[in-house]
Amino acid sequence: MDNQRFFYLVEGECEEKLLNALKMNPPLIHPGKVEKFNIIQNEIPRRKLMQYPAGCVVVFVFDTDKEVTAHLQANLKSLSSLPFKVEIMTVPQVLTFEDEIKRSTDVNRAQDLTKSKTVNDFKSAVNKVKEKDFRSTLIRHKLDMGILWSQKPPKAFSFIRQGGDKIKM
Repeated sequence: MDNQRFFYLVEGECEEKLLNALKMNPPLIHPGKVEKFNIIQNEIPRRKLMQYPAGCVVVFVFDTDKEVTAHLQANLKSLSSLPFKVEIMTVPQVLTFEDEIKRSTDVNRAQDLTKSKTVNDFKSAVNKVKEKDFRSTLIRHKLDMGILWSQKPPKAFSFIRQGGDKIKM
């Protein structure tokens, strides 16, 4: 896995910030290109699919709070049917980004990480902070990589596996 190229498609800006923070030195996840693209709400355009190099790893990071899987299934099928081989990993967040943060750090609510009053304020604060500062905050709040992305996804997502451990260093 060390010589494979990773491409992360993440649901939103918070996930983008998290993955960019986790891949900083020393990396806690396999380094790779992180791009905001909601694979739950959109299908990957064919031209984009053809940009992935053979043998790369495409990682989907997404929330599982809404039991809507049609686009996810279509995206998995599209990647699987490429004329060249790519490895596909799914990293479902059970149920949301905020739930993963709460579970894998020492905060009682995700908002406590940024001293925000609401979830929207929390997301805004995360999106505004620099990656290195976000990483420092996560470490200060005892981020446990063994817990992050370790939960089994809800039943509606039973056709996928939790691949969080496979992207961790």
